[in-house]
Amino acid sequence: MSTTKFAGIMPPMSTFFDAEGTFDRKATAALMDRLMEAGVQGVLILGSAGEFFSMNMAQRKEVAEFCLRHIDGRITTLVGTGACGTQETIELSRHAAEHGADAVMVINPYYSPMSDDCLFAHYSAVADACPCPVMLYNFPAMTKQDLSVELIARLAEHPNIRGLKDSVTEVAHTRRVILEVGTKHPDFAVFSGFDEHVLNNLALGGAGGIPGTANFAPQFICGLYKAFREGDFARAHELHRVVAALSNVYAIETPYFGTLKEAARLCGLPDLPTHVLRPSQPLSEQGKAKLRALLESCGLL
Repeated sequence: MSTTKFAGIMPPMSTFFDAEGTFDRKATAALMDRLMEAGVQGVLILGSAGEFFSMNMAQRKEVAEFCLRHIDGRITTLVGTGACGTQETIELSRHAAEHGADAVMVINPYYSPMSDDCLFAHYSAVADACPCPVMLYNFPAMTKQDLSVELIARLAEHPNIRGLKDSVTEVAHTRRVILEVGTKHPDFAVFSGFDEHVLNNLALGGAGGIPGTANFAPQFICGLYKAFREGDFARAHELHRVVAALSNVYAIETPYFGTLKEAARLCGLPDLPTHVLRPSQPLSEQGKAKLRALLESCGLL
């Protein structure tokens, strides 16, 4: 188990907007409060579920500032600052650090494939310039490029690169990072990005998870983490089965951002808006029916 402060359940928060695309501070604060009450160890602000890629730089800074101010050090805060250009990533990372982020999470540039040497130079430049720790973010389904274990091992030698969110279907990739990189660097925190891999991550000695289903059902994944830490493996396995079933939420519609918001609205926060930033579209009526059926099957409605 990682001994770093970067450990536990740290959901990638949804970001809320009104119909015109203006940031909804009240709704976003309501979700943050609910997550903290549920016992999360931290949050990821402006991750994939937070729709960072549909915002301009001013919007990303506005969201980061508000969320960091609202949390005010009560839990660990990660801020997604990845962009296709190194200079933009550095600017966003410095901004997040200056406003109190515990770490920034940087997805690799996602337009053109890059050689490992290009990626090494990119991440090294960000880590050199950022006043707070940097976490790598590997999501090949989105970027179309996997961060190799060998590259991650090289980057882990940098004193300011402190961990990884590994959003991969190939569990062996996460296993190799935990065992090959984490063993050499005990403070290098390896998180699973996919909900159904969190228990496996913990069993291998990883740091935990950054699971999207916690936006609407934090009790299950937080309960799993607590049970594992307490050695109640039967309970952890029981909750793992629920989390695995809830992971079907991502397949209801593409992209899944509106689905998570509708699920949060149905599961205890009825006043949340479900608008998404274009070009994403809100959940369709057919999607709502599928979502309701899934939530009912898991005892959430």
